[in-house]
Amino acid sequence: MTGKQKFSGLGIALGAALGAVFGVITGNMGVWLAVGIAIGVALGASMRRKPDCEHCTETQKAMQGK
Repeated sequence: MTGKQKFSGLGIALGAALGAVFGVITGNMGVWLAVGIAIGVALGASMRRKPDCEHCTETQKAMQGK
């Protein structure tokens, strides 16, 4: 499993979990589960995005101590 797939799966799982929680609380499981999965897909996509510029990459490496 690649890193991109891990982030996508993690985002979808978190979104589905949050959607299920809100669905149980509000009594509208179908809507909140769909909303949660959609948010999870967006979250997974944003987690796997790489920096676009050299400065961003250098800053990220400096923050990680490399």
